[in-house]
Amino acid sequence: MLKRPVNGRRMRILEWLTDPVTHFPPLRHGDRVEDGVTAAAVAEKLAVPRSVAEAGLRLLAAVGLLRTRRIRLRTYYRRDEVCIAEIARLFEKGW
Repeated sequence: MLKRPVNGRRMRILEWLTDPVTHFPPLRHGDRVEDGVTAAAVAEKLAVPRSVAEAGLRLLAAVGLLRTRRIRLRTYYRRDEVCIAEIARLFEKGW
């Protein structure tokens, strides 16, 4: 995880996913809080191509900061608060 630090774009994604109702429009399928948001919604908010948003989201999911859920043909991303809290505790202890 430490080999790929969270850059500004990925940090903004994590911040937005703290309160997805405020930062993202309603979904056709699923709930923004329970299920998460799609890469397309993140790409639109970042004003980047969807492939760029997907790469950042996949990286955050791979290191455990995001959870994924498939609904129909889309992948939804939401924060993994338990993992984020564990990582924060490690850094507080002086990992």
